[in-house]
Amino acid sequence: MDFPLPEVTDLSKPYWEALQEGRLLFQRCRCGHAQLPPRRECTRCLDDTLAWEAASGDGAVVSFVIYHTAHHEAFRDRIPYNVAIVALAEGPRLITNITAPVADLRCDMKVRLAVEREGGFALARFAPA
Repeated sequence: MDFPLPEVTDLSKPYWEALQEGRLLFQRCRCGHAQLPPRRECTRCLDDTLAWEAASGDGAVVSFVIYHTAHHEAFRDRIPYNVAIVALAEGPRLITNITAPVADLRCDMKVRLAVEREGGFALARFAPA
């Protein structure tokens, strides 16, 4: 079974295009709030004045879970695999995977962007820093 791919919309297109180039973008509102995934309004103040900003690629693991059961057929060969929440140095949080053995994962682990490709898409994953 094919890996489930993200849906690219007009709103998310800058994010996906930047990842194809090895860069990670997030939105910043004029109120200063930084956010991911992209939205049409700021999740803090509801203003619609948002700009794309490049992330440094540095972050830290906030939380993670290890899956021992594939809830989608495409993940069966990846068991066990992790899904993590990474807080970027600039503030926004991203749901992602950590490219490290599951036994090495820990909260507060420093990580760095590691763009990987799946089905022609560049995906933001993270490796231990």
